[in-house]
Amino acid sequence: MDGEQRLTERARGGDLSALTELLSDNYPFIVKYLIKITLHPQLAEDIAQETMLKALEKIKLYDGRSKFSTWLIAIATRLYIDSRRRATKELSIMEQEGREQRAGRSLRYRLAATGGEWTEVLDALSRLSSELRLAVVLKHYYGYSQKEIADLVGIPEGTVKSRVYNGLQALRKELTDHEVELQQEATKRQGESLAASYPQG
Repeated sequence: MDGEQRLTERARGGDLSALTELLSDNYPFIVKYLIKITLHPQLAEDIAQETMLKALEKIKLYDGRSKFSTWLIAIATRLYIDSRRRATKELSIMEQEGREQRAGRSLRYRLAATGGEWTEVLDALSRLSSELRLAVVLKHYYGYSQKEIADLVGIPEGTVKSRVYNGLQALRKELTDHEVELQQEATKRQGESLAASYPQG
């Protein structure tokens, strides 16, 4: 039995200090997951904190069959879905997607300002719809099966398969387009450098 298993056993038995240590250890992991799916650091922090509170309340329901972090991801995902449902009642789908795209741009600038890393994949993820992004992140970043995602999100397994496929197709297109843009920029810079090295007579 490793250290985390011992902590979870103690936490399930009512040891508050063990549960506090588990939640503290897993908090950064959950925030990073939520940033990938929300593209909004403050919202990610808010849902992560709510996730910790839910875990405190529901610790006796954790059966130990999955990793503790996996259980936290399940709680965080359901809270994220609930937050989107509430937002959808207030905003149209187009308005909600537009807000998420703006959040993605804001996240990019914030990471740049603080020295954080904005990867090509994160950039491509920010261009997906929230439904596609969630399916792709769960499947390919965190190793969930299509059935597990279906149970977690509350949709048919066939819908998950379609979302993962469409999300990956869109990601590949975004990444390919980005590579083409980089190559064009490099070629342009090379041409400008060559032109500068040959003065016009």
